[in-house]
Amino acid sequence: MLLTSELVTNAIVHAGTEVEVVCEALGGQVRVEVHDRHQARRIPIPGDQVSGRGLLFPETLAISWGVTYGQGDKQVWFTVPGTAGATQAPSPPAYEEIITMPRSARPTVDQLAHRTAQTAQDALGADCVYVLLTEDDAELILKATSGVRPEGAALEFGLEGAPVAGRGVYADLGGSPYNLPALRAAGIRSLVTAPFVIDGRGIGLLIAASRDAAHFTESDVERLQQVADRQAPSLERARLMELERARRGWLGFLAEASSLLAGTLDQQMTMALVAQLIVPRLATWCALFTVRDTDVALPAYAWHADETMVADLRTLLGMLPPAPPPDEPGPWEGFAPRPGAAMPATAHRVTGDVAHVFPLLARGRSIGMLVVGGPKGARFTRDMLELTEDLAGRAALAIDNARLYEEQADMSRTLQRSLLPPDIPVIPGLDLAVVYEPAGESSEVGGDFYDVFGVGSRWRFAIGDVCGTGPEAASVTGLARHTLRILGRENYSIPEVLERLNALILEEGPRARFLTLLHGEVEKLENGGARVTYATAGHPPPLFLSPAGAVEGEDESDLMLGVFTEASFGVRTVTLKPGHLLLGFTDGVTERRNGDRLLGDDQGLERVLASCAGLGAGAVAAKVSRAVRAFSTEPSHDDMAMIVLRIEE
Repeated sequence: MLLTSELVTNAIVHAGTEVEVVCEALGGQVRVEVHDRHQARRIPIPGDQVSGRGLLFPETLAISWGVTYGQGDKQVWFTVPGTAGATQAPSPPAYEEIITMPRSARPTVDQLAHRTAQTAQDALGADCVYVLLTEDDAELILKATSGVRPEGAALEFGLEGAPVAGRGVYADLGGSPYNLPALRAAGIRSLVTAPFVIDGRGIGLLIAASRDAAHFTESDVERLQQVADRQAPSLERARLMELERARRGWLGFLAEASSLLAGTLDQQMTMALVAQLIVPRLATWCALFTVRDTDVALPAYAWHADETMVADLRTLLGMLPPAPPPDEPGPWEGFAPRPGAAMPATAHRVTGDVAHVFPLLARGRSIGMLVVGGPKGARFTRDMLELTEDLAGRAALAIDNARLYEEQADMSRTLQRSLLPPDIPVIPGLDLAVVYEPAGESSEVGGDFYDVFGVGSRWRFAIGDVCGTGPEAASVTGLARHTLRILGRENYSIPEVLERLNALILEEGPRARFLTLLHGEVEKLENGGARVTYATAGHPPPLFLSPAGAVEGEDESDLMLGVFTEASFGVRTVTLKPGHLLLGFTDGVTERRNGDRLLGDDQGLERVLASCAGLGAGAVAAKVSRAVRAFSTEPSHDDMAMIVLRIEE
């Protein structure tokens, strides 16, 4: 009870977390473990305390004692003789039998390493035991300790000469060529080592240590080697199983990453997704550089797990001299700003970081580079680097796709603007408003268009709809708009303009597209009204609204353009009084769909227009547009264009 009370008190005072006590009878001994959740708290070495008795009790009274560090907890344990006359628990099976028994959840590598450390410490009476296992890149990594653990998360078992490896006794570290400051700081004077070997291949190292010089003999080497040989198969099986699970997880991660990257065609969003997929899963920070007009890579996006360091990281990257991206992945010696550059006050938090660079290659050319990094001492395993390289390849293609899409969308927007008038003219006595909303992706050129232009003292207007979208539709739109202007200013009548435009479209041959068109002319009258003459070629006729809310319109239209060579077109004339208005529109308005219903069914558009009585041209255009959008929650699949001409009062 005295030993248990002392360890529980230490855990409560020093760890400050929940505490769990486990007691177990094993043969003629009792093992007591005190668990806490403070993995990083160092257990003081007996004799170092400045108050209380510390761990002198287990050091003096227990048969053996030690400290085992888990991934999320720590346990201090001791063994003492069992109570005389008490019924002893049956002896457990051999350690190898315990870990190979069928169970739903086999022990992890860390759990097996901790058990191995405890077994070796009990077998040799060592002050501490260290279990080191190799990663895929053959570097030894500390997996478990039992007993006194030196300061620091990892131990550097290395040297001025050869590394500590293989079997051997190191009788006195103070008099040896080995430089092991971490062990010396803990008072360790002697070591005995034994390798973990599977099929002639070393997979790790088991080290027992003592605070006494010459504590171990050659017989200790044999006993330690027996422990290592017994546990090596189980450790290797567990390592391979965890490696397989990790690789399956990486495959799932890559599939998820590919799906996310395929979900956007915005270049900046794509780079942000790449960075946030990497941080903090694979690295502490990530930076992407892109190649633009030159062959040098310039910083385009950066992200850090600590958001307070993002600004410094981006500032430092922006200060780097331009350089071409590398051809192969490898370590990155970055953060070398131009001489004399003013460094941020907190730059030291990033400049010493370890980093690796990966070229971004898409379609056989370099489009930039990806850099990942972590704080000094951070370790990138081979698996992590291979996964990042794979992700960099997918990221490069996604970024290039987004870049190409943005270039195409920009060209489409430029082409679309060229097919519409640069501005809306100001016409004395007329209130004019237009609406144009293309459907679909911004990379597509819409087929609807409008135009208003002067012909002497009169004004002509047009609103049309070319069959389809894209470059072919754009070519017909451009042909129609410029033909209307040229022939109109040559004083051709509206029917003559439509006949000649029909012939020009037919001359385009198989690449021609059908065109519906409303083309008219407005002439101001001396009484303040206006005469409107118009023709419709397969296009919805205009609607007319009076100040009282009455809506009128025709139902008939002539043949569309680009179908028959002998097509003829008639005109209609309407006189509008002050306050009256004309609404011209494309079928994207009336054919707005909500289930089986269209907005134009049962005079739906006429009712919307009737509610606009007394409004100006801009207000009418806005109200009709809102009604079209509100008619259905689904995105529109057709362009929408409108012209509103109102005679001012």
